[in-house]
Amino acid sequence: MKTEKQRLSKMALDNLSVGYHKKALIEDISFSLQPGEILTLIGPNGAGKSTILKSISKQLAAISGVVMIDGHDMQAMRSKDIARKMAVMLTNRTRPELMSCTELVSAGRYPYTGGFGLLTENDKRIVEQAIATVHAQSFADALVSEISDGQLQRILLARALCQEPEIIVLDEPTSYLDVKYKIELLEILRSMAKTKHITVVMSLHEIDLAEKVSDKIVCVKGDHIADYGAPHEIFTDEKISALYDLETGAFSALFGSVELAKPQGKARCFVIGGNGYGIPFYRVLQKEGIAFSAGILAENDVDYSVARALAQTVIAAAAFSVFGEEQIKAAKAQIDAVEVIVHAGCPVADINRANTLLLEYAQKSGKTILSNLEELTEMRL
Repeated sequence: MKTEKQRLSKMALDNLSVGYHKKALIEDISFSLQPGEILTLIGPNGAGKSTILKSISKQLAAISGVVMIDGHDMQAMRSKDIARKMAVMLTNRTRPELMSCTELVSAGRYPYTGGFGLLTENDKRIVEQAIATVHAQSFADALVSEISDGQLQRILLARALCQEPEIIVLDEPTSYLDVKYKIELLEILRSMAKTKHITVVMSLHEIDLAEKVSDKIVCVKGDHIADYGAPHEIFTDEKISALYDLETGAFSALFGSVELAKPQGKARCFVIGGNGYGIPFYRVLQKEGIAFSAGILAENDVDYSVARALAQTVIAAAAFSVFGEEQIKAAKAQIDAVEVIVHAGCPVADINRANTLLLEYAQKSGKTILSNLEELTEMRL
């Protein structure tokens, strides 16, 4: 029986099981999407993201369960009716040799043309609008074989738009694209979702972009759905590290990116940082394989997120609190254990004034003080 939420959803999956040769690989997939929402599947390579998208778009028969569009079971819908509701961009690098970009875009009107596939004036207008939407007017007359990968992705998206869909399904639409075209393509999708109320279901490898563009996230991990929710619920250090089995390195929720593994061994220097000033030094030390400790850092400091991933020890204070005697004592112990101190140059205010005391302590202790990246890279620790 359909729930009220499913009846009102643009798309809903109810206990869907997907796989090959009647053998389920992923079971119990359930979620619903409203018009204009963007849902992104993330997860390791081979986890089953493409299999789910193929099953949603009826490219692959579902093992069990239901996919509904506007409250109707997709299995009972005619292919032509589905094509008027849903457009699909699966991973495909094939380029028609002798077809122009406009001709390829025009193929998106096939659900609406007659048996001869002739375009009406209205069809041609829709093709022109689709090309304009993806900013492809400058190469619309070029052969598909002559355009770049980024331009091809925009043309394929324009073809999908020509179907006047209510739902677009895309499998890794940003693959093989440089940063400029990744951003452009996702901006187009985001704009279409919000202005035309098109529902978008896609997979992405770039988790930083998935976090920024999506309304909902599905975490796919091999034989099951590991998690489902809003980006702020999914993109935590713990959940992303678990999803991708990060045994070395770590995910930073603050930056939406992955940090490489921390240097191993006993700390050989202590970094006095804060307010982002320490991060360049942390990264140089990581690249050089030099283990280090860091502090004193407030837990809401941008340095803290990176230091926690890369440093052997981080001396930290609660957010918005003045650094106290307990942190000073712990930091001095770290200074005593090393010969080199890195002073990153963070401005001093009342809240972090204790770091000035640490620098004075290091100087009186006869420690080597480094204050710029060139000195750090030239000195062999």
